[in-house]
Amino acid sequence: MTQNGQIQQERTRAADHDAIVVGAGINGMVAAAELAGAGWRVCLIDEHERIGGFIASAELTEPGFIHDTFSSWHPLFHTGGAYAELGADLARHGLSYRNTDGPLTASVGPDSVVVAHRDPEQTAAGFAAEADRSAYLKALERLGADLDVIGELLGTELRSPAAAGPLWRLLRRGGLARVEGWARDTAMSGRAWCARTFTGGEVDQLWVPWLLHGGLNPDAASGGLMVPLFAATMHGAGLPVVTGGAGEFVAAFERLLAERGVTVLTGRRVERLIVEDGRTVGVVTDDGQRLRAERAVLCSVTPQALWQELLPDAPPRQRAEAQAYRYGRGAMQVHLSLDRPLQWQASELAGVPLVHLSSGSASTGIACAEASAGLLPRRPTVVVGQQFLLDETRVPTGRGQLWLQLQEVPYAPGGDAAGELDTTGGWTPELCAGFLDRVLRQLEEYAPGVRDSVREVHALTPPDLTWWNPNAQHGDPYSGSAELHQNLLWRPGPATGRHRTVIPGLWHIGASTHPGPGLGGGSGHLAAQQLLAGDAPRLQRLRRRLGR
Repeated sequence: MTQNGQIQQERTRAADHDAIVVGAGINGMVAAAELAGAGWRVCLIDEHERIGGFIASAELTEPGFIHDTFSSWHPLFHTGGAYAELGADLARHGLSYRNTDGPLTASVGPDSVVVAHRDPEQTAAGFAAEADRSAYLKALERLGADLDVIGELLGTELRSPAAAGPLWRLLRRGGLARVEGWARDTAMSGRAWCARTFTGGEVDQLWVPWLLHGGLNPDAASGGLMVPLFAATMHGAGLPVVTGGAGEFVAAFERLLAERGVTVLTGRRVERLIVEDGRTVGVVTDDGQRLRAERAVLCSVTPQALWQELLPDAPPRQRAEAQAYRYGRGAMQVHLSLDRPLQWQASELAGVPLVHLSSGSASTGIACAEASAGLLPRRPTVVVGQQFLLDETRVPTGRGQLWLQLQEVPYAPGGDAAGELDTTGGWTPELCAGFLDRVLRQLEEYAPGVRDSVREVHALTPPDLTWWNPNAQHGDPYSGSAELHQNLLWRPGPATGRHRTVIPGLWHIGASTHPGPGLGGGSGHLAAQQLLAGDAPRLQRLRRRLGR
């Protein structure tokens, strides 16, 4: 058969699937499950031997110690549209959570400790100034009054008529001043918002370090919106962790995907997309297999992977935006088994599942600046997670474990801000051990005896994270800086800021797209719902676009 004959046969052959989803992280799993639940024939492909992306758990240190390998806490999933759509079915397939009704999170510095509880009033009672107690509750009340609109915007295609509905409702509630107030907060940094709103430093110390979990720093724009949003989310949803480890979350998804007939292909890397007559109609895998999709191809990948690798003939503007897309700081994930639970010097920290070693904007800002300059921070912001306080099944009786996250480290360190560690050769085992010793010495200041209680250690450096998840380029677990010029309307860029791309049949999802990083599954849910809306009558589509 001639080459032209082969091409003609490929074009006329019936499609293997209605949709192909490339990348099986949380957004890929959500999109595949929702589309298949509506009767679509779906194929989910991932280059690793397992699905789940940065959601996994294993006995990383010793038998009997179950560690969440990467991500862990699920408040964003609990409050998002994907959970509303899939939560009941996932629970039917074994997903359950442990949570807290008491202390949530805390920050401890050399001179102060601040604790947040599920109860906002109990949290505010710990602030020194009466004016700050009132201001904190008023800030949460203000956010709560408009949380439906803000949540809808975060779950809406911002570059579409659908965004007009919630904006119009906000305008009707309080006029232009109300809209402008939220716009101004979004343009502010977390440090500036706290300084404007409070006289004391408790809120800054407590919540500004949480900006690291959104790919931000204390001085990045949009922090003025994210600080109260983090606070309100956790007061409302707590800090749920998956019973038995995060791997059980993936296991529930695997059972749901199987029940809905999704074809799951692992250990397959998609090398390029098939585009015919200007439309994306399938993919080619690294073993030469050609898979076709009748309706859509959804790619949970970075902008560079989509517009420069999978589509070598992509439009120039999209290629240029992908080239300009910037990644944030690298991160490390460290797991430790302990011969006894951590003993905090400050009694207020007992039972708190997640603690930041930080004095707020001051220390976290310095550490971010050092890491952005290519240096290992002298005093990094250490995220100390103890999931076993919520889920006792994760450790043997009487033992302890730590989930340490370090989000201010360079991918390729060019020096050490403290002048103690040799960074020649990058993340060598010696450098990793030396930096970890610094982290444990810092933790020892607040939890005496922790170093002597360590049994085994398992550490993942920024290059390790990139190996585990190709979307974590430069060791950035958030798949791109979330500063304002790469967020909201502009994530990943002005010409690429919609999930439905300029190429018919091609959709872009994942942490590099709106609403950004996190365990909400937001972009996968949003794209799936838009695709399913195309099956609805025209009037229903119109109502969705208007946000009614």
